[in-house]
Amino acid sequence: MKTVESRQLPRESPDSVAVEDVLEAIPYQYQGRRNIDIAIQQPEFTSLCPMTGLPDFGTIIIKYRPAKKIIELKSLKFYLLQYRDVGIFYEHVVNRILDDLAAVLAPKRMEVTGKFTARGGIDTTVTAVYEQ
Repeated sequence: MKTVESRQLPRESPDSVAVEDVLEAIPYQYQGRRNIDIAIQQPEFTSLCPMTGLPDFGTIIIKYRPAKKIIELKSLKFYLLQYRDVGIFYEHVVNRILDDLAAVLAPKRMEVTGKFTARGGIDTTVTAVYEQ
C-alpha cells in the first residue's frame, strides 16, 4: 500500500513553458525622454510543488524600468498561466520569470517578487533582481 508521502500528482517540466511564442514586447514611445517605473501584479498565480504535484498559490509582482520595450499585458497573462501545470520551486519560478522577461524586454532594471501562501504555516516571499 502506498503511503501519503509516496503519492505524487502529474506535472509538467519548467522546460514546457513557452517564451518566444507567448511573450510579446511593444515599443516604449518615451524612451530617452522620460523614465517610468511599471508595477504589475498577478494575485492568482499558481504552479505545482515539484515534490508532490500539489498546487502552490501566490502573488507575482513585477516591477521594472523600461529601456526600449514594455510588456504586452495579455501576453504576460498567458505566459504566467502556463505555470499552472509546472512543477517548480518558489525560488526557481521567480528567477525563471525574471530571466524570461529580462531577455524579452532588456529593461534598465527589473524586480520579480513571489509572495506565496502558507504551506505548513510558513509564508514564503522570494525576490530576484536584474540590473543592466
